[in-house]
Amino acid sequence: MSEHSHSPAWRAQPLGRRGFLRVSAASAATVALVAATGCDTSTPTPELPDPHLLPLPADDNGLFYQTYLLALAKSTLYQKVVETPPADLTAPERALFLNMYDHEVAYRELLRYYLDPALTAQLFPTDFAFNLSSFTLSTRAGLLAAAQKLEDLAAAFYPVIIPLFSSAASYQRQLLLKASSVQARHAAVVRDLLVPGSFANDDVVDAAGQLLPKTPVEVNAALAPFFAPYVISVASLPVPVV
Repeated sequence: MSEHSHSPAWRAQPLGRRGFLRVSAASAATVALVAATGCDTSTPTPELPDPHLLPLPADDNGLFYQTYLLALAKSTLYQKVVETPPADLTAPERALFLNMYDHEVAYRELLRYYLDPALTAQLFPTDFAFNLSSFTLSTRAGLLAAAQKLEDLAAAFYPVIIPLFSSAASYQRQLLLKASSVQARHAAVVRDLLVPGSFANDDVVDAAGQLLPKTPVEVNAALAPFFAPYVISVASLPVPVV
């Protein structure tokens, strides 16, 4: 190592104009880089809520609203049948569907009576409706297939949803408990029209004779195509214990 590498005189030598400019430029670049990465003051663009996402409220209210949506679906279907019945539907079958339509409309309005009108208006847009376009309702077979789908959902749903209410004394739970047997009878009648005696088939009843259950998530998924473009969220509802 040379002797002047330890010399105080060498350390004190001036940088000179070119050296000064090089050091200054490097320092400025370093400061700019730190400022860009560590002091970003730009405001992130806020994410707008999805106008088609309709989340049901938590706990008992949400459970009650889901039963209302099922009643809305069934009453909409049966209204269509009453207004324009399939040509191959027999007179006794028309009378039967008229009877079920009356049941469903009365039940839907009873449920609506117990719902908070302000909350309902907040949850559902004015154009919210059950869409029948994916069903084939111009034939007896298509009508019965659609009715079976909805009635089977209701019959399998009620035994799951009723125990999820917070209190056995809840007026909502008591109301649904009384209605559950009617839902099962409707499902049995529709299945019997399709295939006599099929109300206890193994696709809806287990080996012990118990209805195969449908959870709120499963029912919501089955109904989802018929409420499009709106998407119902049941993420806040209680989860049944399996």
